[in-house]
Amino acid sequence: MIYKVPTPVNEPILSFAPGTKERDETLREIEKILNGEPIEIPLIIGGKEVKTGKTVELTLPSDYKKVIGIAHLATEKELEEAVEAAKEAHKVWAELPWYQRVAVFLKAAELLSKKYRYFMDAVTMLVHSKNPFQAEIDIAELIDFWRFNAYYAAEIYSEQPMYSPTGTWNRVEYRPLEGFVAAIPPFNFISIAGNLPTSPAMMGCVALWKPATNVIYSNYFVMKILQEAGLPAGVINFVPSRGRDFGEFAFSHPDLAGVHFTGSSSTFNYIWTEIGRNINKFKNYPRIVGETGGKDFVVMHPSADVKATVVALLRGAFEYQGQKCSAASRAYIPASKWDEVLKLMREEVAQMKVGGPEDFSNFINAVIDKAAFDKIVSYVEFAKEDKDAEIVVEGKYDDSKGYFIWPYVVQVKDPKHRLMQEEIFGPVLTVYVYEDAKYEEVLELCNETSPYGLTGAVFANDREAVEKAEKVLRWSAGNFYINDKPTGAVVGQQPFGGSRASGTNDKAGSKLNLYRWVTPRTIKETFLPPEDWRYPFLG
Repeated sequence: MIYKVPTPVNEPILSFAPGTKERDETLREIEKILNGEPIEIPLIIGGKEVKTGKTVELTLPSDYKKVIGIAHLATEKELEEAVEAAKEAHKVWAELPWYQRVAVFLKAAELLSKKYRYFMDAVTMLVHSKNPFQAEIDIAELIDFWRFNAYYAAEIYSEQPMYSPTGTWNRVEYRPLEGFVAAIPPFNFISIAGNLPTSPAMMGCVALWKPATNVIYSNYFVMKILQEAGLPAGVINFVPSRGRDFGEFAFSHPDLAGVHFTGSSSTFNYIWTEIGRNINKFKNYPRIVGETGGKDFVVMHPSADVKATVVALLRGAFEYQGQKCSAASRAYIPASKWDEVLKLMREEVAQMKVGGPEDFSNFINAVIDKAAFDKIVSYVEFAKEDKDAEIVVEGKYDDSKGYFIWPYVVQVKDPKHRLMQEEIFGPVLTVYVYEDAKYEEVLELCNETSPYGLTGAVFANDREAVEKAEKVLRWSAGNFYINDKPTGAVVGQQPFGGSRASGTNDKAGSKLNLYRWVTPRTIKETFLPPEDWRYPFLG
């Protein structure tokens, strides 16, 4: 049977303006969570809840004394049970017609879009420390992942050899990977957390899902939605665990078929190293797919509009506290525009409110945890002491209740200063001011300064300047923006990913990613095979 998956369109983003239903309903859900008792979160292995007794408290970034959950953590015993459950599920799931598999995720998209929309917005706001808009675009992206990936899967299965000579039939079977996929998402996006295990599963693979510890709460409810949508037991096994415990188990297991990862470059390097060290143990060469760090740039040309550039810098650098791998972290501003840019940035930053996500007037919320807070603060303190750096927009920080950091802008004299190279992952923007005539030189500096290659933007009204930036910065950003901030990629519009130290550039939200979870088998059938081994040339 040949079926057509509904053509997807991007999920509309709700406004949360005063008086709207989504605002009132989400506030009600937030109150329920804040006033409710902590929930107990088990592992889910083979469709069954498993409690190990090895637990961790789940608290809020904006109020770290508020415990909302107690999560059980997997040990080697439970991880092995999860592999066995996955292998058993693989026998049926891999043989299920593709349209039956994608139907599960299309239903999950409907559940998230309608039945659980306000609840998951509230969970994302509290657990991931996001304002309502940032939470909403995150939820909408997960809905998009499920709908667009279903559509892309159908396209892949329809791709067959162009030609079969008379008397033969050539076809291609897109088999799922043999073994399990280790899905390891980060803390910052619920959409990534939901996509990493489900994109392989959609193609017939089975997975072990290890959520980031500080957001187990939100990830758990995505897993529950998948179960309600009809995901068979064992296809995805939810196994919160310590990172090192999971890594030592998964990256040496003979049945490891692939890794779907988003996180730091250093962790990804560890994954590659461990898999390489154990390469003789595996039944297949594992597929390693990862999106990692970034030191994302904005280059302003002298012809650029000041207000548009400043808005892009403010949103790109400070939305979600700079905790996006795509966040604007370094900027190159022409000297002729700098005074105007700085004046406007100071004025606008002064109007940004900082506080808990339950107050919708707060644009900036807490960073995710103490480790993140301490790391970001260490960069701020370094900038204060360094003679080659000047803090030109002075923020502050306060961890007396939650992990709050106000926006900082640092101007440096050296374009290859440490703050122009290293990923900070917080609300700190570093600026280098260049002489207007050295635009082309600055493009080369931008290309050479950072080891990353994730996102970047150029602001210019001069088309020649735009063209030069596109060429010089060709390898500097897998997602490149012209007169727009370097964040906010949309599924189906800007497939996301970068190279260099930013990952394997397998483009989440596109067919390119789904190809990584299949291993094709070419089949040739000959209807009337030859009955004599002799070729004509032997005559």
